[in-house]
Amino acid sequence: MRLHLLALNPTDSVTEGYLPAAARLGLAVTLLTDHPDAHRRAYARHVADDGEPLPELDIVACDVRDFREVIGRICELGRPDAVFTNSDHLQTQAALAADYLGLPGKDWKAAFNAKNKAQLRRALAGSGLDTVRSLELRPGEDPAVLAESDLPFPCVVKPREGVASEDVVLVHDAAELAERCREIRARRPGTALVVEEYLDGELHTLETLGDGTTLHPYAAFRTHLSPLPYFIEERLDLLPEPPRPHSEQVIAQLRALGIGFGVCHTEYVVQGDRARLIEVNYRSIGDQCDLVLAPLLDIPLFEHILRTHLGEPLPAELGARTDGRVRMEYVCAERGGVLKAAPGASDTERDGVRLVYRPLRELGEEHPHYRTNRDYLGVLRATGADQDRIDRAVAEFLAARRWEIVS
Repeated sequence: MRLHLLALNPTDSVTEGYLPAAARLGLAVTLLTDHPDAHRRAYARHVADDGEPLPELDIVACDVRDFREVIGRICELGRPDAVFTNSDHLQTQAALAADYLGLPGKDWKAAFNAKNKAQLRRALAGSGLDTVRSLELRPGEDPAVLAESDLPFPCVVKPREGVASEDVVLVHDAAELAERCREIRARRPGTALVVEEYLDGELHTLETLGDGTTLHPYAAFRTHLSPLPYFIEERLDLLPEPPRPHSEQVIAQLRALGIGFGVCHTEYVVQGDRARLIEVNYRSIGDQCDLVLAPLLDIPLFEHILRTHLGEPLPAELGARTDGRVRMEYVCAERGGVLKAAPGASDTERDGVRLVYRPLRELGEEHPHYRTNRDYLGVLRATGADQDRIDRAVAEFLAARRWEIVS
């Protein structure tokens, strides 16, 4: 059986999660990408580092952002058994290709609703389940029109199709809003923006997996953000199961959006007894969280996800363990410059806590200060059964190590 996988740049989720799972399932993989050389280098490093075996793999150059090119290329290569992507940017293209070929896949309209943040707000309001006041600033539209709106301050401005909190910022008045819009447009010419009311409260995630009929909530995190006005995810803690009562509300909103096939990562704010969606990412949770969940929950997570796209139903119960705890800690650069000193990769286990640290930048790399997850210098994955022990182990690890950036 053959899987066609769409990708932009290489990611840990694909390299360490989905491709090894495809190998375990006996799938041959054709990877369509607009960065073929980067993928070849990433997989060569994976093999050199004695990573899990990869499947039989063909890497094919393709303009994967254009669904017409994707469909044409796949038809030229021959009909596969499944079309899949874990990219935020390519869900609609993969869904359209699967539909064209008569293969299992996501509803392209639901994928579009999730990706387009303005459409997400319109669809949610239309469902009657929740309304977040928002406005869309289309490409070329003057930010001055926002001064005539009744949007409350503070509010949040963000790119309509943005990811990773890039150019997401809190603003406090009309003048600041107009200035921030101009700044973002200068970095992203022609970008459509969304301005919406600020949802204050604890930020949570809900991770779901469905086959179009059954929808399993399999994990939930509490997310800790950087100080405002930016929204960088600095730490995530796995919440004890079951994640109630908010998961039922989130699932109702997902179903109203048409989302229920494959894996989905949803972010929402808790306000009293309400769950108010921030965004819906119609793919697995990233930044190595998915790589932690599979072994911790003791389920074949990546295999389950791929099987849904092969048309196989999910089990009635996933059978996930509920006694494990996770803390994901992201070491962030506080300014731009050259990374002069930083610890290397390490795996340690002590007092019932396993610590896995992976650097995300190499020594000598120079970067500006992005104020997004591009500022991550490394990620620490701490797992165990006791949250207090995990927190102590993380604190000791960070205190004993040094990251130095020089201008």
